Amino acid sequence: MATFAIPLLIFVAEVCALTVSTLRIIFVARGNKYIAPLLGFFEIMIWLFAIGETMRNLDNWACFIAFALGFTLGNYFGILIDKWLALGAAIVRIITNHDATELIAQLRAANFGVTTLDGVGATGKVQIVMTMVKRKQLAHVVAIIEEHQPGAFYSVEDLQSARDGIFPAPKESANFLPKSIVKVLQLMKVKKGSLIERGEHQGSVIVSK
Repeated sequence: MATFAIPLLIFVAEVCALTVSTLRIIFVARGNKYIAPLLGFFEIMIWLFAIGETMRNLDNWACFIAFALGFTLGNYFGILIDKWLALGAAIVRIITNHDATELIAQLRAANFGVTTLDGVGATGKVQIVMTMVKRKQLAHVVAIIEEHQPGAFYSVEDLQSARDGIFPAPKESANFLPKSIVKVLQLMKVKKGSLIERGEHQGSVIVSK
């Protein structure tokens, strides 16, 4: 049992260590100074266990295979988790030599901020369309590009930080409160609004706790 248990532990530990390591590198690249160091702490603790068990079992070739497989899968899982979380924002640049009026209209109709520039490419005049989106909304933007400018060149770059931006309003989250409580809260909100409106008409100031 020990012959198989130790390589299995090394494999699992290395998968976890490299998964955390890949995420840490991604957060470092995005300038996150809180999550990245925390992930680094767990990464090095797990890695020390994996390398320590490997060094203590140098006569067991299965430990080397387990370490290498764990390293490989850890990188792969880290990238998958990053794509699943889709944290942060990105800049999408579309360069086309066709009329981009419809594409711009559709992007703005979807509440994406759009900036356009005129340029010159290898085949003549082109139009550059740029928009900043959240990574979770990237698939939506790509679908709009493919629909209205099929075959157009576009690039996607991760954005480390930005001061302002125009993004579609987030969808309302599901309400888990009972309907009766929701109705009471709505009635209280309506009554409070009517009292404030009445006070404004009377020129008085209402302070509510």
